[in-house]
Amino acid sequence: MRIAEVGDLAMLQLPNNKQTIFRLEADREYQTHKGSILHNDLIGSPWGRLAETHLGTSYLFIPPTLHDLLRNTRRKSQIIFPKDIGYILLRLSIGPGTRVLEAGTGSGALTTAFAWMVGEQGKVYSYDRREDMQDLSKQNLDRVGLIDRVDFSQQDIADGIVEKDLDAVFLDLPKPELYLSQIHEVLANGGVLGTILPTTNQVAAFLSNIEKEHFDSVDVAEILLRFYKPIAERLRPTDRMIAHTGYLIFTRRMHT
Repeated sequence: MRIAEVGDLAMLQLPNNKQTIFRLEADREYQTHKGSILHNDLIGSPWGRLAETHLGTSYLFIPPTLHDLLRNTRRKSQIIFPKDIGYILLRLSIGPGTRVLEAGTGSGALTTAFAWMVGEQGKVYSYDRREDMQDLSKQNLDRVGLIDRVDFSQQDIADGIVEKDLDAVFLDLPKPELYLSQIHEVLANGGVLGTILPTTNQVAAFLSNIEKEHFDSVDVAEILLRFYKPIAERLRPTDRMIAHTGYLIFTRRMHT
């Protein structure tokens, strides 16, 4: 049986799926809009039970998944959606020991996913020229205990990339084609480059520059996600779906 311990990230969830995430600390109290819960009442108890506030509201007490952490990312800008992040992780082959660079840190949702997946042996290198965005990303990574896996650089990658022989690179930039030559220099042979773009015009501009910069094996994809109402007697799609959020492009570095 899994037991909650001091230092664990914990999540309280209402029946309407409203969530709140915090770290368990001895002798602390967590305040919600439906009452407070003592950390000591949660520490040492099994995950998956109902926890009650002093006002009598019951929350499901569970450890947050990576998906939960991404949904609860504090943000100043639009984050890459979890539906896209999952495919990005697969296509870039992100796993324990991977060295991956991202340009365009933003609020740090993708940074969090990269840091979660690379483990203690891997490293994430995150570039963004905006100090406020990197500060927010650092706060988000620190909150979930993953900041030690990320090296932040507050600069435009046009000004130079220190890291070499990277396993993967992801660009969340409006004109990624401007950096293809530079990425070719720092990406390992056969390494994967990915990017996300909102419009077909931007995708076309990127594709027109790939071959001459010695990249090959190109794919363009769009991820559409539709949930269903989980009611056995009347199973049907929910009224809304997460449709177009961006075009994902992946390509491999050729040896020259």
